[in-house]
Amino acid sequence: MYRKSLEELSGMLFIFDEEGEKKFWMKNTFIPLDILFIDKNGTIKKIEMNTIPLSEKLISGGKDTMYVLELNAGITEKFKIEPGHFIFHTSINKKNTECHF
Repeated sequence: MYRKSLEELSGMLFIFDEEGEKKFWMKNTFIPLDILFIDKNGTIKKIEMNTIPLSEKLISGGKDTMYVLELNAGITEKFKIEPGHFIFHTSINKKNTECHF
């Protein structure tokens, strides 16, 4: 929140203790984001692209959400990131080192 910029290849990863419905909003967020909702295995389940800055509209990721990754708007399109792709990060797949597409 309150960010005026975000480096192109940076993001914010939210890690939750339990899988379940997670809802986000853009209140006090000044830049458009792509929000990726990720399950416990690291699979992207949903992407909300180009969110509206300062909006209080709730954005739901679905009941399987364990992680949420916020990126600059347009990054998912630029790198062709889609639901079904996997996220690889030490906080998500502690034992998984293979890359699958």
